[in-house]
Amino acid sequence: MALWPRDDAPTLDTTPEGSSYVEVTATDVDLLAESATGPALLAETDGGEAITVQVAPEHLEVIEPGDRIRVLTLPQAGGAAPYVFVDLVRGPPMALLAAVLGVLVLAVARLRGLGALAGLVVAVGGVLGFTVPALLTGGPALPVALVTASALMFVLLYLAHGVSIRTSTALLGTLGGLLATGVLAAWATGATHLNALSGEYALDLRAAAPEADLQGILLCGIVLAGLGVLNDVTITQVSAVWEIRALSPAATRRELFRGGMRIGRDHIASTVYTVAFAYLGAALPLVLLVAMSDRTLLDSLTSGEIAEEVVRTLVGSIGLVLAIPLTTAIAAALVPAPSAAPFPAATGSSTDDPDPAPTPAV
Repeated sequence: MALWPRDDAPTLDTTPEGSSYVEVTATDVDLLAESATGPALLAETDGGEAITVQVAPEHLEVIEPGDRIRVLTLPQAGGAAPYVFVDLVRGPPMALLAAVLGVLVLAVARLRGLGALAGLVVAVGGVLGFTVPALLTGGPALPVALVTASALMFVLLYLAHGVSIRTSTALLGTLGGLLATGVLAAWATGATHLNALSGEYALDLRAAAPEADLQGILLCGIVLAGLGVLNDVTITQVSAVWEIRALSPAATRRELFRGGMRIGRDHIASTVYTVAFAYLGAALPLVLLVAMSDRTLLDSLTSGEIAEEVVRTLVGSIGLVLAIPLTTAIAAALVPAPSAAPFPAATGSSTDDPDPAPTPAV
């Protein structure tokens, strides 16, 4: 509540006065109708009206007849209302992908999948409702990032995995990893003099929201970027310790920690390059441009946007590595005490087996 933005966030007007956005269907992209403003393509409105849409030459290479496109109408310019190409309409295929994901998650994960989808909606709403306005109005980046991530973890973990000691253990490990990631990100962005000015939209953002701290936004992005993978490793480590306890009811807590760390080491080895490949894939066009330059590898890695991606990868990986032993230690301390009696498995009771083996006679 103390960090909640009190001022209204700045808004960016993208629609000229008297104009509007409409969706039309491209009909002929091979015929370039040269006009005073450059090349154009032919399209048809939903009402069947044939129109000419002004478009940049580079977009003609990706538009095909039958594609739905979004255009801007400028009725105040001249006699006939011209149309200017804005973007392709991508909503329907994206909605289809989201629907397929939702169906698969519900079919495979069932109630937990439903909780995860609900948590995803809450997470997006939390970021748009709190984090974005707080950053745009000049809120302190590190507290905003940590509060956002912590609050979302409370909701996401309990919605997806239920209220239990196991979930609470994973939450403690996640919060510890978040704190380490946030502190390290704050130091790294300052020590490496990252200011986010080399980004594609940095100058536009500074002009539209002068109160926003670009370096702080970069810091907040580093914390939020590692949140999903951090949650994954903490849940996995807690589940591993609980399963080891189920298989070895008499094992000591030290033995549980050692067993969990054996699994954690494999997790570290796979997760580190998973994070690296995720950032590499997101920044691949930038990597291609850097690869064509005549600069040395060290100069490329320490300059501009490449340095931001490198620091983001290193900080996120360090946070993950620290979270695994921390979570494993907490899980080993909070798991039920050693017992000679069989420990109930976390996956369910023996009734889950449709055809249990008969008990041998004594």
